[in-house]
Amino acid sequence: MTSSTDSAAARARRIVALNTAYFQAKALQSAVELGLFELLAERSAGLDQIRAELGVRHRLFKDFLNALVGLGLLDEQDGGYRASELAREFLLPGPTYLGGTARQHARLHYHAWAQLTDALRDGKAKSAVAAQGQLAYPKQYEDLDRARQIMLHMDAHNGFTADELARAIDWSRYTSFVDVGGGRGNVASRIVTAHPHLRGGVFDLPALRPLFEELVASAGTADRVDFHGGDFFATDLPEADVVIFGHVLPDWPVGDRRELLRRAHKAVRPGGLVVLYDAMIDPEERDPEVLLQRINHTMIRDEAGAYSLQEARAYLEEAGFTVDRIAASDTITRDHFAIGVKSV
Repeated sequence: MTSSTDSAAARARRIVALNTAYFQAKALQSAVELGLFELLAERSAGLDQIRAELGVRHRLFKDFLNALVGLGLLDEQDGGYRASELAREFLLPGPTYLGGTARQHARLHYHAWAQLTDALRDGKAKSAVAAQGQLAYPKQYEDLDRARQIMLHMDAHNGFTADELARAIDWSRYTSFVDVGGGRGNVASRIVTAHPHLRGGVFDLPALRPLFEELVASAGTADRVDFHGGDFFATDLPEADVVIFGHVLPDWPVGDRRELLRRAHKAVRPGGLVVLYDAMIDPEERDPEVLLQRINHTMIRDEAGAYSLQEARAYLEEAGFTVDRIAASDTITRDHFAIGVKSV
């Protein structure tokens, strides 16, 4: 924030900082793409050694490393560099890995946002997958390596949500759940790990089964989480006590959202729940990070768009659920949970 005592130059620097904020984003993304944090996870290395091992030639690479020190992603001592505690927590493969979302933003989102002005004028998504419409996910999942990158991006966000779900619901009342659009099973695996009495399911496109099997094997949850392959507009959802939709509804037009929740009502056992989690719109929200994140959906796909807390309530009630609660959660995308109960 600026004050009346700030100089004109200080005020101007605030605008310059906004104008060049992408410098920092690209520095993070390039460090991830280079494999810098894995290289420096367990050891310190000097400039020449890092250059040689990463195959980097830029004459200002030392400035790049020092900038990462200033951003809190590297530590520097006696001419050597090492991944910082923050980078080791979130930028090395593991349960809290955010490198996947950094790669996805470098590959897809950054290029779409370069066309924000055009998007504001014509109202059209600008990503490389926008033209594929509802075929975007099936097309991308045909290539398992690309699908794996997408899953890493999604899991970077939903891992925090899964932990919130595990805490926010009284799971002692239920024995089963299915995560619709649950990808490779990250959310489901975290929930059954926190509540071993539960049996979980993931419903998603059949092409994701190999990635699901990889994840549940590494998580040790293969005996408690099942995969159900299908198209959720053409195949009945598996019956369960709790049906979860996480970051799914915003990808579809309003009519399809309502249809999905009607299908969920059929699948949920009497007395069970449907749980929505999304970056829902709060009319009082003024946090620019939240507001710009919502715009991000529409930069990727034309059908995508955040919905409001009031719309969440309406969707649930129209499908036949009684709204239990709608509440904010502590996730990295500032999600809200909307929970509906099916009558006994």
